[in-house]
Amino acid sequence: MSEIHVFKHHAMATHFEVRIAGEEKTYAAQAAQAAFAVTDELESKLSRFRANSEISHLAQLGLGETMRVSTPVFACLQLAKKMETATRGAFSICAAPGRAQKDFPKWSLEKFSVHCESGKLEFDLGAIGKGFALDRMADVLCEWSCPAFLLVAGGSSILAGDAPENTDGWSCGLGDDGSPQRFYLKNISLSGSGLSVKGAHIFDPRTGGAALRKNRAWALADSAAESDALSTACMVLDEAEILEILAVEKTWLVFLEENKNARPLGSRALPENA
Repeated sequence: MSEIHVFKHHAMATHFEVRIAGEEKTYAAQAAQAAFAVTDELESKLSRFRANSEISHLAQLGLGETMRVSTPVFACLQLAKKMETATRGAFSICAAPGRAQKDFPKWSLEKFSVHCESGKLEFDLGAIGKGFALDRMADVLCEWSCPAFLLVAGGSSILAGDAPENTDGWSCGLGDDGSPQRFYLKNISLSGSGLSVKGAHIFDPRTGGAALRKNRAWALADSAAESDALSTACMVLDEAEILEILAVEKTWLVFLEENKNARPLGSRALPENA
């Protein structure tokens, strides 16, 4: 197996890690820094904790007002809309902020602009922003001709590129590093959600109540933004609802934790066991 170079960076209130295989170390380091630069730029635009970010400016929109946003912000919000629709409202970037408002935030997108239809658009992109950043980082690494990579955000979201030479993929587990359930991942994303680290921080946008699921959930998808949002939605969906969604979205796969093991749901083929 070719040497794997590991690089780390702090952004979006978490740690990002880039692993690159099959490249000279100095070149790999330059490619990783270019990828990290993307996370810093996205944080400046997407963070609700940055007063001058576009997301913070959107929160100041009044009813009926419209604001033009940059290409990456529009793309992230488009994905958030897509995931809200696909999960039948179980995922929403307004879930937590909306609980404190009389009128739940409603908004629409058109021609790189966001239109406020009700409430305050206090978006929280925490459940999709890191995955979106991993997808953009992957684009950068491919531009640098570094296709064999593994990207990690906070330990809860993983995006695998091509497999390192002479391997079946990147060995990744469900949950802790010592998890007995491990898979070889390549050109796919895996994200996990749970309550053990941050406590009751996930809310059901449909009811305003806290997540019903106490055990962890993981999601496999082609993009990190999708797997990130889907794993969050699975914390508030019951199993029947998840199966209905997976019957339509056949490129997704979900794992639900039961008795310290994870049971797969969906028709997508399981990755090879590691």
